[in-house]
Amino acid sequence: MRILGMIMAGGKGERLYPLTKDRSKPSVPFGGKYRIVDFVLSNFVNSGIFSSYVLVQYLSQSLIEYLRTTWRSEGIISDHFLTCVPPQMRLGEIWYRGTADSVRQNINLVKDFAPDLVAIFGADHIYRMDVRQMIDFHLKNKADVTVAANTVPLAEASAFGVLGTDETGRIIQFDEKPAQPKCIPGNPKAAYASMGNYIFNTDVLLQVLQKRFCDVPALDFGKHILPKILTDHRTFAYNFQSQTLPGAKPYEEQGYWRDVGTIESFWQTNMDLLGPKPKLDLNNPQWPISTTLNRVPPTKYMGGTVTNSIIGDGCIIHPKAKIKNCVISDSVIIGEGAELEGCVIMDNCEIKPGAKLKKVIMDRFNTIASKQTIGHNMEADSQKYYIDPSGIVVIPRGKSKF
Repeated sequence: MRILGMIMAGGKGERLYPLTKDRSKPSVPFGGKYRIVDFVLSNFVNSGIFSSYVLVQYLSQSLIEYLRTTWRSEGIISDHFLTCVPPQMRLGEIWYRGTADSVRQNINLVKDFAPDLVAIFGADHIYRMDVRQMIDFHLKNKADVTVAANTVPLAEASAFGVLGTDETGRIIQFDEKPAQPKCIPGNPKAAYASMGNYIFNTDVLLQVLQKRFCDVPALDFGKHILPKILTDHRTFAYNFQSQTLPGAKPYEEQGYWRDVGTIESFWQTNMDLLGPKPKLDLNNPQWPISTTLNRVPPTKYMGGTVTNSIIGDGCIIHPKAKIKNCVISDSVIIGEGAELEGCVIMDNCEIKPGAKLKKVIMDRFNTIASKQTIGHNMEADSQKYYIDPSGIVVIPRGKSKF
């Protein structure tokens, strides 16, 4: 069966500013060594989907360069590829105007590849998913369209697009952020929230985009298409939490999925990687998250104490330094007596001796001066840095030394 991946990676990520000041959301570093986009790409490859287009748009150069150098896509056959596609403006001098419009503007790629199914997924969430299990569900139910659904508490469902289903899983209702969300049949305390990931039969996708909704300029799958095709097409909800992920640990959160769209959620999702029983354990050889092969030496510990933290390669930890509950990326120098707590530090930064940082997200290529204090005095920090409403201090990307 021929399956084509269409990965939507064009979002601005405005709520992640200033981390998205110079890059799109999928290109933001995460977890000490990854980029956000690595998760959807790894899910596809691990699921045996090797033919994918990545649809990019805003501030896309960082993402394009990252994919070019990290995700080399030359397969042993021509059908194995990973190709970035900026807006081609085939329908006029217009940018992508919604998730469905981005696919519609590149419908020629779908026709040329002639797949049986098209997997249309977003690129800005942290999760692990065996897409083949979703495809098996799609085929078993003879579905035209299948929507990945995450189970959320009914009290929290109003923040999502909610899928109302019958007992078989067929979607009979779709409501965007409803005041009174529909519960899952047999589970009155939970609802199905759309994850924005779709499996389409190719003929249905072509009919929907080129005929039925051809005159709708700004076109979105969740907002415009999904609510209006339920009666005409067999549309099912796939329960993401029903999957059995190879290599998953029993202590991990079942169906872990996070939209890291805000500074607070980005920080918390990094923190979820820590501890002896993390909610998301990325040490899983059966379901690896692929990323850059960074040619730097091993980390050197000169002294100090490291507690419940992730430390990347090529770092130097000097004596008397104290690191607690932190995610540290590659090539970070932490000076003598420096203290870090609850911080996310991206690569190629230097924290000089005696500096103290607490609950700080620091982007790449920054240097913190000796004895400087950040995260301990919000009033003083607000004069120099961006402070999120959650109290997290964010230091934007510095200037590369290379």
